[in-house]
Amino acid sequence: MLIRPMTATDLPALRLLYLRARQISWPWLQDSSWTLDDFDHVTRDERVWVAQSEAQCVGFASVWEPDNFLHSLFVDPDCQGKGVGSALLQHVHTTFSDTGSLKCLVKNEKALGFYHRHGWQSISQGTSAEGDYWLMHYPRR
Repeated sequence: MLIRPMTATDLPALRLLYLRARQISWPWLQDSSWTLDDFDHVTRDERVWVAQSEAQCVGFASVWEPDNFLHSLFVDPDCQGKGVGSALLQHVHTTFSDTGSLKCLVKNEKALGFYHRHGWQSISQGTSAEGDYWLMHYPRR
């Protein structure tokens, strides 16, 4: 598996991956207004890393670099449990210049467990349009 910066040719695949992954991973949020263009909005001005396997985009992570904020990490539902998310997260950790942070929805128990297993710590709770979330930190090592 290769972790690399996103290119313009990745957009169609990443748009579809993002839409499909949200539909499957967030069943409590099913929203008919979700579109393929949502990927463009959520990653605007962020550094996007792509996980590629056999010439296919199988996941991505987007980081707001000024704050070391992991904004999004999504894996193709057909590729989950195969180390894609771990590889993306490990790569993102190497890009942090200080403590990393992210917000993870409280209802997304699978993702919370994933981040905890990778050394992230739940710091505080908040509320967003998508629901309650945990603010999590990853200490600089």
